[in-house]
Amino acid sequence: MPNSSTPLLSIRHLVKHFDISGSLLDQLTWEKGRLRRRRTTVKAVNDVSFEIRRGETLSVVGESGCGKSTLARTVIGLYPPNRGKIIYGDQRIDNLSARQMLPYRRRMQMIFQDPYASLNPRMTVARTLEEPVVFHNPSMSGAAAAEKVADVMRQVGVDPKWADRYPHEFSGGQRQRISIARALMVDPEFIVADEPVSALDVSIQAQILNLLMDAQDQRGLTYLFITHDLSVVRHISTRVAVIYLGTLCELAPAADIFSRPRHPYTQALLSAIPRLGEQRSQHIRLKGEVPTPIQLPTGCVFNGRCRYADARCREEVPVATPLGPDALVACHRVAEGKL
Repeated sequence: MPNSSTPLLSIRHLVKHFDISGSLLDQLTWEKGRLRRRRTTVKAVNDVSFEIRRGETLSVVGESGCGKSTLARTVIGLYPPNRGKIIYGDQRIDNLSARQMLPYRRRMQMIFQDPYASLNPRMTVARTLEEPVVFHNPSMSGAAAAEKVADVMRQVGVDPKWADRYPHEFSGGQRQRISIARALMVDPEFIVADEPVSALDVSIQAQILNLLMDAQDQRGLTYLFITHDLSVVRHISTRVAVIYLGTLCELAPAADIFSRPRHPYTQALLSAIPRLGEQRSQHIRLKGEVPTPIQLPTGCVFNGRCRYADARCREEVPVATPLGPDALVACHRVAEGKL
């Protein structure tokens, strides 16, 4: 069970933007008789704060392009943040050098969405799995490394006899099992899973999810789970963070999110889930254009599509309001007690 008093990872006011302006010539434009230089910035993650407790699974959900994967890659250190802090245990890690990060690379691992793209096609499974172990344990013998490879392969349901095969010789589900094995090889305590089942058949998805949950129970793992599949969220999550245009809208225990969503965007998102036995669809159909992360709306980022939006929503950015010890909602109407 998660230890509610011990955050393993703390994200504080995290911001990640990408400059896509191109060359100097691409930035120049002629306006009102003058040559001007304009930069184009994608605002992928905007002032996001939350904590992940030891032993829990925090799922991040939202529409495609909302910044989920960028958030995951920034948390794990693949992207440097523009602003904010990432604190692992009691150590700030976003400002560490590559050498200083090495001890944390062993403790933090990532499972990618496409296992074929994340595995080296020129390396056998044995070499792929041995590489991180040997790198972090240079004194380990070859026999010990091979034994560990075989042991982890058995744990993830891949026959150790296939260790000399290449990634293209496996199915999609088997490749994802190998990707999970690679993450487990260095005995991490925190894993970022970036849509690890979205590219797989439904029957295989269930097997991979059960594998991840079994590994969590056996090893005491903590997950940051990125997905857009709400059925997966309900199955695996301890808590759920809902993201819209790189902004945290709501954070609450999974049971509360599905039984009583508070933010209007969360309500619309969950209303799209088909339910057996309903005579009429409860789907909340959002109106208006989806804003671009290049030009975010003023005030609440959801105000242009929200059925409850008023003048305050269009002018003032809502602050995440605590609703009990485990829940946050960034909505003026909720803070005012009108929702």
